Amino acid sequence: MEVTICNPQKGRLETIEASMNEKNTTWFDGCQQTDDIYTITDIEGDLLIKENNFNYPVLIYGVTRADINHDPQKAKKLREGMMPE
Repeated sequence: MEVTICNPQKGRLETIEASMNEKNTTWFDGCQQTDDIYTITDIEGDLLIKENNFNYPVLIYGVTRADINHDPQKAKKLREGMMPE
């Protein structure tokens, strides 16, 4: 399916093909805050991070779920490092 994402490496929004399923995505239940990480998805060696809000997911190059041990806090730090407030 086509997904519009934020690509901070390119400094723009773009549309990519992404399939989110049990093989490539980790879902985090129990999100309370809007900045909590809702999903992390492996896409061709990169990581797509989606928060618990309506913001665009953020694509981080060269990182996978295994690299961060499927940890939502590590994903949040990556996302914040690429997209400072």
